Amino acid sequence: MKALVLAGGSGTRLRPFSYSMPKQLIPVANTPVLEHVLTNILDLGVTEVGVVVGDRAHEIQQVIGDGSRIGVRVTYIPQDAPRGLAHAVAIARDFLGDDDFVMYLGDNMLPEGIAGIAEEFAARRPAAHVVVYKVPDPRAFGVAELGPAGEVLNLVEKPQQPRSDLALIGVYFFTPAIHDAVAAIEPSARGELEITDAIQWLVTSGADVRAGQYEGYWKDTGNVDDVLECNRHLLGSLRPSVEGEVDAASVLVGPVVVEKGARIVRSRIEGPAIIGAGTVVEDSHIGPHTAIGRDCAVTGSRLEDSIALDEASVTGVQGLRSSVIGRSASVGTTGQGTDRYRLVVGDHTRVEVAA
Repeated sequence: MKALVLAGGSGTRLRPFSYSMPKQLIPVANTPVLEHVLTNILDLGVTEVGVVVGDRAHEIQQVIGDGSRIGVRVTYIPQDAPRGLAHAVAIARDFLGDDDFVMYLGDNMLPEGIAGIAEEFAARRPAAHVVVYKVPDPRAFGVAELGPAGEVLNLVEKPQQPRSDLALIGVYFFTPAIHDAVAAIEPSARGELEITDAIQWLVTSGADVRAGQYEGYWKDTGNVDDVLECNRHLLGSLRPSVEGEVDAASVLVGPVVVEKGARIVRSRIEGPAIIGAGTVVEDSHIGPHTAIGRDCAVTGSRLEDSIALDEASVTGVQGLRSSVIGRSASVGTTGQGTDRYRLVVGDHTRVEVAA
């Protein structure tokens, strides 16, 4: 089996960060979402991965490289513009050959893994096996209507009157039969080749199409609130580890990771929290569910439930919470003001708030 990962979307809902970085590289628990995806794929025993990339390809390649650091072999497949998930399958035809494959959206987080559903696919080997998840409002998703034995009877994209609460969540298992389906469909009203149309073509043609329900934690990291929620979830299973320096005047409470080269000086860190390599936290209080990236500087500040990307700095700010600070961004203080803030600060930005 091979894997096809889609990492070419523009990420408009994740602005301002997606202006300066691919959305698939936003860190959750100090690891890019795309790296979490590739690790999940490796857990299935799949090592040959095609990554569909757009105009930010070089940034993804700089972070992921050839995949060997993670344990996979990555082939990059350029896409000139987002033209639909089925279009991604079409342009990956040479890479996929006649192998079965799992297709995975590169901004989806399924931390409990999909090994059980992969085993279901391998045991029955239907033409397609979609992963579904119960959602409270299916109208924003592709929705699967299932028969009594788990067979897919019908797929509808963003129905106004859903006949099921089972949403397609961006992971699909396919045999080579999907290639005939992709070749047979036409672009949708929005001008894209929809994978739901291709799978529905298989259903209409009488092929065996099935669904596996994922019951773990799932999040599409498409906006800042979802990224923060996902960060909280992943940090919840953090195991404490201290490889950096913690002075005698500092206190670590609960599961805290201090990576190699990080320094904690006269500060209190309440886990779950992670302090990235090379970061200095001084005279500060880091509250729970906070991930500080590499080579950051946090001085005289208090923050919690937040993410600071690599090389960010926070100085003299008390009560920063539910915030995301971009790469090399600087947050400082000026004047007199409140003690609670929520900030979403893009890369290479400087912000001053009332002290």
